[in-house]
Amino acid sequence: MIKFDNVSKQYRDGTKAVDSINLHIKEGEFFVIIGPSGSGKTTVLKMINRLIPLTAGTIFINGKRISDYDIHELRWDIGYVLQQIALFPHMTIGENISIVPELKNWEQKKIKERIDELLEMVGLAPDIYRSRKPHELSGGQQQRVGVTRALAANPPIILMDEPFSALDPLSREKLQDDLISLQKKIKKTIVFVTHDMKEALKLGDRICVMKDGEIVQTGTPEELLAHPENEFVRQFVGEEHGPYIEGFSLHDILLPVTETGQQGIVISATASFEETLSLLSVHDELAVEEDGNIIGMVNRQAVILELAGSMKDEVRS
Repeated sequence: MIKFDNVSKQYRDGTKAVDSINLHIKEGEFFVIIGPSGSGKTTVLKMINRLIPLTAGTIFINGKRISDYDIHELRWDIGYVLQQIALFPHMTIGENISIVPELKNWEQKKIKERIDELLEMVGLAPDIYRSRKPHELSGGQQQRVGVTRALAANPPIILMDEPFSALDPLSREKLQDDLISLQKKIKKTIVFVTHDMKEALKLGDRICVMKDGEIVQTGTPEELLAHPENEFVRQFVGEEHGPYIEGFSLHDILLPVTETGQQGIVISATASFEETLSLLSVHDELAVEEDGNIIGMVNRQAVILELAGSMKDEVRS
């Protein structure tokens, strides 16, 4: 879907923000880029829609160089959600959402239907919120509108640059949960930048850890937690989770037994954190056995969300 081939970005003062990176982001993947300040993560994101021109290498989308796309069409087909929400204050919520569909000459009836569909999708009643102005909404509600605006023209790719970092912890956690649920429905290719490892573990199908403009490690949350590439990744990803890993128990994250539980892959209730993650990197869910009986199930999301301190009732459903 999105491929970086030896891509670099160097500024006129000699600063190299990104240094010869290679990446392949799969279609429909929730791909998280994380790293400390100055690691190059936002530069990588902004090069995808040509907000920042690359210095060397090539970026492809569906096998086509991004430089070969008309820049307006490229950006219309890539949704973009910022930390600074950036809704137009003089426009209604409906007008904010309709910007790209209008640029693409959609019929007004289709635009109105799309606005209502998206507002419903993010839990904002269209009849109430369609005609409101941004200042009449809370920060969390405004960011929901920011997400709907990025989705308005149904782009295949969504770029999200630390979209929840300015929100209070409760609003941030709620929007993370909403985004997980939304992605299950829309199945977009999402590239998400964050500096928060708990957020990355919770959201990402794969995580790319960057430092000083280079990629240090790319892998699933399980791979990064169980097999960090070096001490930097170990500290950045796992240091704060040490006590949890040491006290890990499958009893704490058991889910109800599914219909396939008796025939599925079985793991002992006394299995270690590393053994559990290793099996979950291959299998979607595991049946947990104790004293010859299946006592519950465990899946990847249950482990990761518990590790992130964000286990939700909906995960148990």
